[in-house]
Amino acid sequence: MPIALVVEEDEGQRDFAAMLLEECEMEVIPCTSAEAAASVLEARDQPPTFIFTDAVLPGVLTGADLAHLVHVRYPDAKVVVTSGDQFPPSLPDGATFLPKPWTPLDLLREATSVS
Repeated sequence: MPIALVVEEDEGQRDFAAMLLEECEMEVIPCTSAEAAASVLEARDQPPTFIFTDAVLPGVLTGADLAHLVHVRYPDAKVVVTSGDQFPPSLPDGATFLPKPWTPLDLLREATSVS
């Protein structure tokens, strides 16, 4: 089963994104920070398939930092970074920027591109 990480500090948005990804038959691991997501990645044997992260997160690392970390370690993982800011942060090759507010169809379209 594909593994998806949803990294978002807002509980409602995190739960909604997780529910949508579970509908794509992904194992979803919710995280509140990039540091928590990095810890999950270190502990898992199976690489992630899909990472959906907010650009602005609590802690030291941003969603863009997480995208770069994932790109180096898991180059085949699809990374989508979302933000309410008009201009996307600097992202690694292959990462996608999804502006807020995103729709369920936007997220499902990104997720199904990897399944």
